[in-house]
Amino acid sequence: MDAAMKGLSLAIGLYNALFWRAVTGTVLGLCLMLVTRQRWPGRAVLRIHLLRGTVVAIMALLFFWALMRMPLAEAIALSFIAPLIALYLAALLLHERVGRQAIGASLLGLVGVGIILSGRLQGHYDADALLGALAVLGSAVLFAWNLIIQRQQAQVASPIEVAFFQHLVMLGVFATGAPFLLAAPPLHALPLVVLAATLAFTSLAALSWAYARAEAQRLIPVEYSAFVWAAIVGWLAFGERVTLTTVAGALLIVVACLIAARTKRPELAHVEAGTA
Repeated sequence: MDAAMKGLSLAIGLYNALFWRAVTGTVLGLCLMLVTRQRWPGRAVLRIHLLRGTVVAIMALLFFWALMRMPLAEAIALSFIAPLIALYLAALLLHERVGRQAIGASLLGLVGVGIILSGRLQGHYDADALLGALAVLGSAVLFAWNLIIQRQQAQVASPIEVAFFQHLVMLGVFATGAPFLLAAPPLHALPLVVLAATLAFTSLAALSWAYARAEAQRLIPVEYSAFVWAAIVGWLAFGERVTLTTVAGALLIVVACLIAARTKRPELAHVEAGTA
């Protein structure tokens, strides 16, 4: 999905890629809501949908802006810092205790981020790519907040409902810029719009289903396989090469997140749910 969105953003612009993906995902979700006769959520659940959809809209804007300026695998690697950030957001928002080992894991994760960024600071580098890296880190903060909301959302809404309302809320957020930025996508871009929307909707529904049924500490290691897929797809679709600093930094962040997950009590591990 990230690769499809990168290609679509490069083809028709970031705003229009996000807007038309949201339109397509909303239509798909509405059809599924009607066919499966999903119930309409109450006010409390709607507030959760509204909050998460707004957070994800801003997060997606930052992340896909960065993807247009840096390799796919590098952006994914930097985004792995999100579960560590979620530890501190959980402490702030849910009043959970952050232990010494978790703090140590956070420091290790920051070293990993520093190693990845160091690859951008050696010799001649593209200033846009460095700004892209900073945008990924900004999106990771929002993604961490999204992780905390997602588990709560998965407990009170079906996967189809979650995916539908996230696309609907994102459409509402992006519609504010329509009078100034909206343009109809060319015919050759329509298959990519449909592909990006279908992949996004499917992944949202699948993650909602998964995090409603299993602890995050069991699912998080699977999410790190995204780096492998990002490296492969980035190379095949965009000719992107993966640097040693990116691999080394990604490994440190993954180790740090696994240490943090293992040090948490099972009943608190659920705060690390989560993707874009």
